[in-house]
Amino acid sequence: MTEDVQKHSVHTLVFRSLKRTHDIFLANQAFLPFLKDDIAEELRKSVKSRDSYGLVFDRVQAAKVQKASQGHNNSHVQHPEEPMAVVPANPTPNSQSSSSALMTIPQSTPFGQSTGGQVQLIPKKAPTIPKPKWHPPWKLYRVISGHLGWVRCAAVEPGNEWFATGSADRVIKIWDLASGKLKLSLTGHVSTVRGLAVSGRHPYLFSCGEDRQVKCWDLEYNKVIRHYHGHLSAVYSMALHPSIDVLATAGRDSTARIWDMRTKANIHTLTGHTNTVASVVAQTANPQIITGSHDSTIRLWDLAAGKSVCTLTNHKKSVRSVVIHPSLYMFASASSDNIKQWRCPEGNFVQNLSGHSSIINCMAVNPDGVLVSGGDNGTLHFWDWRTGYNFQRAQAPVQPGSMDSEAGIFAMTFDQSGSRLITAEADKTIKVYREDEDASEESHPINWRPDIIKRRKF
Repeated sequence: MTEDVQKHSVHTLVFRSLKRTHDIFLANQAFLPFLKDDIAEELRKSVKSRDSYGLVFDRVQAAKVQKASQGHNNSHVQHPEEPMAVVPANPTPNSQSSSSALMTIPQSTPFGQSTGGQVQLIPKKAPTIPKPKWHPPWKLYRVISGHLGWVRCAAVEPGNEWFATGSADRVIKIWDLASGKLKLSLTGHVSTVRGLAVSGRHPYLFSCGEDRQVKCWDLEYNKVIRHYHGHLSAVYSMALHPSIDVLATAGRDSTARIWDMRTKANIHTLTGHTNTVASVVAQTANPQIITGSHDSTIRLWDLAAGKSVCTLTNHKKSVRSVVIHPSLYMFASASSDNIKQWRCPEGNFVQNLSGHSSIINCMAVNPDGVLVSGGDNGTLHFWDWRTGYNFQRAQAPVQPGSMDSEAGIFAMTFDQSGSRLITAEADKTIKVYREDEDASEESHPINWRPDIIKRRKF
């Protein structure tokens, strides 16, 4: 005898399944027993304290013993003027100072040196703050107009004869570096040009933009000879590897892509960032590729394996710019919270450079150790790389007729000699800065106050 099976709609069956799952699992979530083992908790705390403070743990315990013994024995008083604590190296039960001894320290201990049967605890040396190197102030000496939109990127030719700029007017313009006159205009992008790179071994200019295109221009014919297809959204930054024919690009699709310059092959797709990759740089030594993203992280990449070897999460805001020092094995990253310096290859943190009150869009560094950062409000900050001393602050003048909001600095680069600074700005101009030749250390002294710096840092 067969029973008729009642037919239900799919919606009813799914609802019953969800309700059954809900009844099985949800009821237990809020009523899990809370287990607390006092012995295990004490053991966990002791292991953690020993791991974190193991180097000074014994000394703290011995100091407590000494303090307690001093309360019972008022005859022995330690003068606060004594610079060191003197402890017997081999205390004996008949010794008068056995009750107030800190601890027995062997002669091989790193904290003391044995002198005449006693051990001296060497006080920690106060940190020294190096005096910054004097740099002459920088001044504006040329303003170049010609673009019809925001100037978003700039790149200098390796021969130091000309430089190129890309703009929101979709045109790439090539300017004479000495005179500032326009030499050539290249059209081909259909949206804002966001990145430029000039090859040092080939007569090639590379460009990328918000139209998702990456182009290779042959400067002998002033024509596009290669396209690199693969990005799914706007391409914001690009970099050429110094020693091999490899091009790195990064953009809004949260990836950085490595291209073979000649075959146009996408060698690697560097995935891992969770937001727009705003900056990518390349160097010969490891890590060969460094990226900064709007997800507030910096990633160091192994170019051979195509994998991330380290992720730096110190920044709290979007990282919009990364720059590599031309001679030191270091790099810097910029965010709206501050500028951070790192040491390669592991990405060890060095120091913070604080002082900007706006979003930092770009940075540049020259061989003399001058680091320049440009903000969204048109401010320029000049830093001494080694000490992080901010020796000059400047406000870029806005082109007459522009709005106050068009004061942002989008890109900057030094020429090959490091003596001229080129900035690309929101008032549709390119500004060129150079060092003040009339300045001296007497006319522009270093306002170095180590006592104030020490109170801030320590």
